[in-house]
Amino acid sequence: MPALFAFVVAVTVLSLVATVQANVLVTINKTTQRMTVSAGGELLYDWRVPTGRSGRDTPSGEYRAFRMEKDHYSKEWDDAPMPHSIFFTRVGHAIHGSYETAKIGSPASAGCVRLAPENAETLFALVEEQGVLKTTVKVVGDLRIALARRPSRSA
Repeated sequence: MPALFAFVVAVTVLSLVATVQANVLVTINKTTQRMTVSAGGELLYDWRVPTGRSGRDTPSGEYRAFRMEKDHYSKEWDDAPMPHSIFFTRVGHAIHGSYETAKIGSPASAGCVRLAPENAETLFALVEEQGVLKTTVKVVGDLRIALARRPSRSA
């Protein structure tokens, strides 16, 4: 009987560890300008985002997040604030907060994926809790379709 008890305890502990440390999947759709966030296969968030604008497209593909910075400032773009940055390409593409919330929902960035500040803070906390190296960033969709859907500025 003690062996059975030990086995049950071990299985319970392993299942709790698996629940606590779930893989995070961040999917960015350039066509719809939306981001979904799942952990352990469960959809947690669905947010509007701006991805890269024409000439500065966010690269499509599947990436492993590898670095996080709570208070990052861009070295390329006049020390622009990038709060709650999660970097996913070696050339500097990140998911981060932006105070330019009027541009959320249409391609507007220099290649990064922007979030409303409160959403960036939420995502940062989740990735920090679950582990940056357990976070996959998947970028799909077509910038050209998103650009074609934008309302005309001449109206």
